[in-house]
Amino acid sequence: MGVFFFGMGYSSRAVAQALHSIRDSGIPIAGTAREIAESLPKSAYRLHKFHGNAPGATLGDDLHKATHIVVSIPPDEHGDPVLRHHANDIAAAKHLQWLCYFSTVGVYGDFGGRLTDETAETHPINQRSQRRVAVEQHWQAFAKQYKLPLLILRLAGIYGPGRSQFDKLRDGTARRIVKPGQVFNRIHVEDIGRVTALAALQELGGTFNLADDEAAPPQEVVAYAAGLLGIAPPPEQPFDTAEMTPMARSFYADNKRVSNAAIKRALGIELLYPTYREGLAAILSEEKQSV
Repeated sequence: MGVFFFGMGYSSRAVAQALHSIRDSGIPIAGTAREIAESLPKSAYRLHKFHGNAPGATLGDDLHKATHIVVSIPPDEHGDPVLRHHANDIAAAKHLQWLCYFSTVGVYGDFGGRLTDETAETHPINQRSQRRVAVEQHWQAFAKQYKLPLLILRLAGIYGPGRSQFDKLRDGTARRIVKPGQVFNRIHVEDIGRVTALAALQELGGTFNLADDEAAPPQEVVAYAAGLLGIAPPPEQPFDTAEMTPMARSFYADNKRVSNAAIKRALGIELLYPTYREGLAAILSEEKQSV
């Protein structure tokens, strides 16, 4: 088994760590990064520079050896940079057994707070999610052409160590924006890692949501995190009058509860962190242990 990650970022590193933990610490891991720091060549992963605007010059050998490929790079205005520059390289990987593409639950659009699952049609509202739908279809066509199992994971809002409400509360950027009835699902990065690793080992194909068990109003999550830190939460701000960037405001256009029943059933598991409460508590506990 050899795994290649297009986009060796936050989620991909969690998948790599889970694979080494669950199966074998010796599984070869390679991938791409936009920039490669001097310290990274000493890491456990072989990394290649890939910006998405031209083919990666050095990744060919590692990509051709891969049995499993995970794509964690978002589309740009021209579509998917991986397929645009490396479709032929992927097709030439003689031992390739499985593909995975990280998408987003944003492809469903707005459900007015109602529950949605993988049987729902996609009605993306913003351009980012519209691009995701198109790229999902392109990967499905590619996988069908080469008769490869493809797993599409539609991810909810990602959080974890170093990327949680604790960090925003500490740096003073946390806000409690209140839009009545608004809820979001989230997913802890360790659950992304574990679920993707287990799916890779089983070579699971299909389209699945990966979200937590409980969609919650964003202001409640901020208040809960503040309570764990023992500090006062920031004041509530009405959505209609809050100063927000157009991108930040666009996230509130999608209001839905996302079912994760299908992926849990397919893998026979429960999540490590079923709600933000368990996830935030674990992050804080880990921080205290590292001090």
